[in-house]
Amino acid sequence: MPINHETLTRVLCKMLGEKITDANYQTRQLHGGTLGDVRLVTGMARSAGGGELPYRVVLKTQKKWERYGDPHSWRREYDLYISELGVTFSGSFRRPACYRAEINGEENETQLWMEYIDGVSGKDLTVEMLEQAALELGRWQGRLYAEQPIFLRKLANLGKAEDLKNYYLHYRSWNLVYDYIRSEDCEIPRRLCEMLIEVDDNADEIWNRIEKLPIVLCHRDFWVANIFYSNGKIALIDWDTTGWGYLGEDIKSLVADEADLDHMVECYRKCVPAYYKGFSEYADVSHISDHCVREMILVNLGYRLVENYLYAESPDEKTLQITTLQKIFEMENI
Repeated sequence: MPINHETLTRVLCKMLGEKITDANYQTRQLHGGTLGDVRLVTGMARSAGGGELPYRVVLKTQKKWERYGDPHSWRREYDLYISELGVTFSGSFRRPACYRAEINGEENETQLWMEYIDGVSGKDLTVEMLEQAALELGRWQGRLYAEQPIFLRKLANLGKAEDLKNYYLHYRSWNLVYDYIRSEDCEIPRRLCEMLIEVDDNADEIWNRIEKLPIVLCHRDFWVANIFYSNGKIALIDWDTTGWGYLGEDIKSLVADEADLDHMVECYRKCVPAYYKGFSEYADVSHISDHCVREMILVNLGYRLVENYLYAESPDEKTLQITTLQKIFEMENI
């Protein structure tokens, strides 16, 4: 992938805090590549004083595409980086620094030159690290909820609180998954099917409880692949699904989205209180007796797991979906 030399040197000047006159580079694709092209750019930069400096920087290129019900998400991360959102973060909870943000209106493409984040991520995160992530997220959301900064209300390109409900209704209307868990041919254990059917039967009551929760700014992709832990601090990448959502909505992803199944229930037991503890440092949530996180997991993930089961290409993949549903089942009454 060719990189514009002038752009690269400008990025390195800002990143390294020195006048850079020249730089070589190599690129390597990082995770992603389906919705955006994410590359690690590395090399040696030559300063005006003649010194050579090693560097690592991430280049994320995002072409226009349309997510269901969210047509402008392709440029949301760019919009958030050029906004004042950066001032809301702290030393213990932040996003990567951005050294250059560009948008090409003619080609409907964004380019973000960002800090390379190093740390523990993905399935290597321990329950204690995830608990810290939940605490720091709660603090960040609680501070925004309490302070209500003016610029936040002016941000036009944010997801809507009703997106979670619309996502559930979209899946529920799909006869393939809806009819399957009610059929005699269904191979998913009956207790797990009944758990999902019970959600459908009580959907109005469940949404009545969820919709009473405070509306907060959510990351909405708060799962282990996007979370980095280093020295007790949390960095969070991939902000293209960010929007308004319900208190605790991000925790459902932290707990259940491609989670470590051996510790999924423990994570649920520890991360929900940690999140509320962080949020309550800034805003009073003592009146909330029902956090609805398990219900949000079910409405967001339930039918998706059924879909994954139906399209699984191996017995192990089928077992993974069943085990995930079983872990959600075990969260009842915790």
